[in-house]
Amino acid sequence: MIDLDAVADAVAGLVIDGGEKAISIVGAAERLDVSRATLYRLVPTKEDLVGIMFERATRQQTEVMSEVVESEMPVRDRLIRLIEMQVEAAVRMRGYMPVFFGGDGLPSDVFQRWHAWSREYEATWNGCVEEAMAQGVLERADVGTTTRLLLGMCLWVSRWYRPEEGIEVEHIARVAVSLILPESS
Repeated sequence: MIDLDAVADAVAGLVIDGGEKAISIVGAAERLDVSRATLYRLVPTKEDLVGIMFERATRQQTEVMSEVVESEMPVRDRLIRLIEMQVEAAVRMRGYMPVFFGGDGLPSDVFQRWHAWSREYEATWNGCVEEAMAQGVLERADVGTTTRLLLGMCLWVSRWYRPEEGIEVEHIARVAVSLILPESS
């Protein structure tokens, strides 16, 4: 039995090394060290490969986000952790994130799940942002716009981050937090 997380890793590696066009059953089978026939039985198309990578990425983000928002920590700390989590995800998925946002190559059912997932994901962030505004942690503003600006700031890291520049992910998250939250007294 082939582990789906291993398949997701193989597909992510193909995208990182050669872009979206590098995704193939043959390439994934080679990375997994299995025959094409074995992989075809589990994953019949290139789109299904992308779908597996997508499903894992969204599952991981949802699990981490749920832990944060369901915790008993103060809203300020939850918001900081959400920003840290989003920056970490942007860096971790930087090589293949454009596949998700472009939607090209995703099976239509996976693309529909992506839209539903992203709406739920954003709604969860909205809840935290709204609570932060109600408690005076963030200045009052339009909740949806504020949420999208925060997510956009974090997601854009995937476009400019270069590990060879030596900028630590934790540093990026700290700077992002400092832009929106004054030091607590």
